[in-house]
Amino acid sequence: MAEPIDRTRLQTDLRYNFDYMSKFLNFTKDDIYILNTLAPILFPRIPYIVETAYKKLYSFDVTKQYFNIPNDEFKSLSLNTGTIFTVMCSQTNLLKDILNIYLKRILIQTEWNDTFLQYLSEMGELHENQKNLKEINMDHMPIITLFGYLEHLMIDTIWKLENFDIKKKRAAIQALNKFFWIQNNLFT
Repeated sequence: MAEPIDRTRLQTDLRYNFDYMSKFLNFTKDDIYILNTLAPILFPRIPYIVETAYKKLYSFDVTKQYFNIPNDEFKSLSLNTGTIFTVMCSQTNLLKDILNIYLKRILIQTEWNDTFLQYLSEMGELHENQKNLKEINMDHMPIITLFGYLEHLMIDTIWKLENFDIKKKRAAIQALNKFFWIQNNLFT
């Protein structure tokens, strides 16, 4: 018999949604542990991953357009600096820092409690205009393509690890893949 799942709770209860996704994808504490073991290996590579991801974002007009919209926090900077370019660079650098912190937090989080799940959910809400930030309202497609590219860059790094045998690489790639599907679900 199929396990009953409450569709309404999937949309309204973050923990219930995460528990369902985790069960469906078989995302367990072992996967979290594997992500944690990747932290010391991937941390030094995260700045490169972020920089490469932003180069990719800037290489397509459909994604670059979101970086040409001044954020309220940066509007005052344009008066002080006198150039939109400086404002956009400052804004992009801040966003790179946020992505850097986000990727590191995923790797070091040992307990995926409600506070952490709320953090993951809010990352999506910030980009999808659910917090009244009209300036950031992004389509879902650029976000999921960014996730796909980040996953690709991280998998490529894992494949090149010489101190990981094939079994560890496989487990690391699977844990990373499960995470990105869970995060993608929380962005919808």
